[in-house]
Amino acid sequence: MMRTSALFLFIVFATGLFQQPDPVNPDPESPRPIAAEDTVFLEAMTWMEIRDAIRQGKDTVLVATGGVEQNGPYLVTGKHNYVLRGTTEAIARQMGNALVAPIVPFVPEGNIDPPTEHMKYPGTISVTEQTYQSLLTDICQSLRIHGFQRIVLLGDSGGNQTGLKVVSDKLTRQWKERNVATQIRYVPEYYDYAVLGDWLEEQGLHQEPEGYHDDFAMTAMMLTVDPLSVRMKQRIAAGNFRINGVELAPVEQTLQWGRRIVDYRARKTVKAIATAFE
Repeated sequence: MMRTSALFLFIVFATGLFQQPDPVNPDPESPRPIAAEDTVFLEAMTWMEIRDAIRQGKDTVLVATGGVEQNGPYLVTGKHNYVLRGTTEAIARQMGNALVAPIVPFVPEGNIDPPTEHMKYPGTISVTEQTYQSLLTDICQSLRIHGFQRIVLLGDSGGNQTGLKVVSDKLTRQWKERNVATQIRYVPEYYDYAVLGDWLEEQGLHQEPEGYHDDFAMTAMMLTVDPLSVRMKQRIAAGNFRINGVELAPVEQTLQWGRRIVDYRARKTVKAIATAFE
């Protein structure tokens, strides 16, 4: 009997001694075995890279909302998401202490049934305002739990703005009542398309609206992220590589405009973020 008990204890001990690490529950303090990638996008980072970045001072995270909607015959439905890939990276890199959460593509785009607004067109994906705000709330709560001290809410489309403000105000009240250190701010200055249009006019770029959900600034910014998103090749072949009376060729010139526009919006937003957290 004693020999059986001893054998059983030895098996239990040996099993524990040689047990493999749980791949789903690794030690949170495991050292990172390789160098970190130079990116500001959370979804392009490993969890160890994110952990170490936060500990090294990346205490701010951008939560940006785009959309999936009709954008005329030339721009893909993810227009705002492509733009945000360019602008949020520029904002985060200019700030120096910020990372970028996965861009939220699901936003209110109109009633689903019967369809209204953008929902009348194939490919659009809409959610209710309640769903949108609930999604934003859970995202922000997750980021707070993981150690971010400042959360910035940005929206690249008009229908996104109200929900961003509501969530920011709600979480600010809740966290203040609970003495939570994390702060959250909605920064409306990012959504500056009217101001941007005036700035482009000042730069000598005049547009004549053609009735599309599209314009030169959108096309130029998207072109810097992915030429496929503006159907550059097909438009050149069809002889209509232009928008609102502005020629998009030569491509390098439009790319230069795109980079200038992204930089202009980033600098404006970085300044607004600093003011919001004063």
